[in-house]
Amino acid sequence: MTINVNPDILVWARETAGLSVDDAANKLQLTTSVRSTAAEKLEVLESGEKQPTRNQLNSMSNVYRRPLLAFYMAEPPRTGPRGTDFRQSPDTRSARANAMLDALLRDVRSRQETVRDMLEDEDDFEPLAFVGSITIARGVDHAVAAISRVLEFDPLAPRRGDADVLFKRLRAAAEAAGVFVLVLGDLGSHHSTIPASVFRGFAIANHAAPFVVINAKDARPARAFTLIHELTHVFLGQTGVSGSISTDNPTTDKARVERFCNDVAGELLLPGQRFRQGAADFDGSDADAARIAVEVIAARWSVSEPMVAYRLNRTGDLGDATYNTFRAEYDARWQAKLAKDREAGDTPINPRVMKQFYLGNALINVVHRYVRDNALSHTKAAALLGSKPGAVEPLLRQFETKRGSFVSKADA
Repeated sequence: MTINVNPDILVWARETAGLSVDDAANKLQLTTSVRSTAAEKLEVLESGEKQPTRNQLNSMSNVYRRPLLAFYMAEPPRTGPRGTDFRQSPDTRSARANAMLDALLRDVRSRQETVRDMLEDEDDFEPLAFVGSITIARGVDHAVAAISRVLEFDPLAPRRGDADVLFKRLRAAAEAAGVFVLVLGDLGSHHSTIPASVFRGFAIANHAAPFVVINAKDARPARAFTLIHELTHVFLGQTGVSGSISTDNPTTDKARVERFCNDVAGELLLPGQRFRQGAADFDGSDADAARIAVEVIAARWSVSEPMVAYRLNRTGDLGDATYNTFRAEYDARWQAKLAKDREAGDTPINPRVMKQFYLGNALINVVHRYVRDNALSHTKAAALLGSKPGAVEPLLRQFETKRGSFVSKADA
């Protein structure tokens, strides 16, 4: 049985999934016959010469990551808002990579809108005053003070543990303040991995349910910096996606905003008046001495070495050439670690533990509360959690048993 659909919808769904006709035909498992190739069969559907079957539409829904109802629209919709695209690096990202990012953002926005509506309907709802409460004009110090106050975090206080411990602490503080912090880096499987070169973080600045997404595929030690960077966007009242750090002098408003968010994160995590104490002085041209200083500072303040190098570059203690050399070294080291981990094989970890880490306590807690109050079905809960309905109850029971606990190696 064929279904009458607008063929333009089929083209739109494929292109926004970042797939060529050949790639899509292969993923849809269309077969080549004596009369036509798999790609030609898809082109016939997209031209309107032939209508798709229900099974073909179901396959397209899965492959293109679109709800089935989308294929029954009269016309293709306008491209959904990505928010402000703050990414500063040259856009060498493939159409497929950007399409996967857009799919992830659509998914996160859908979850955020559902949570927002739920929270706004509560009798005791109060908007979060810190969202949009700062401006760039008031400077970095004012922003650091505002964020530190909401997080109840003293930038000058001694720190214990490594960068994972610091991230866990800051994430818990952000969630306690009302921010939902998710760690996501794919569309549900390793086949749809979105590299950190495509995005590092994403913020939805909403007074009821602000969301921050951190790319799970980025280096773990960098997550605390990305979290504060994205929180700065929330405090500025800006929704958008961020990319890799750029040392270029900002020449656009978006670049100036990114520089400001980086400087706020740098100052909060490595306070200017204290962070170099305990590290030997070095000449900016002496790479070996600078490298040792970076290691000492990173260990003392529980942050990543790339972040220390960036901070020293911003304070003028590390020249651009040396900083870029270090940055390449750190990236190569992280990629080597990932390759080594892949060869060694993953450490067996309970998938539900990983799921809880990725979603964060705040989101699971809201879902748990509404499901237990019979105000949210397991089907709708599954959409919020990005899981199948049958997986909801085991996840909620685990949350009840180990409420608030995370395994820092859950995504190693």
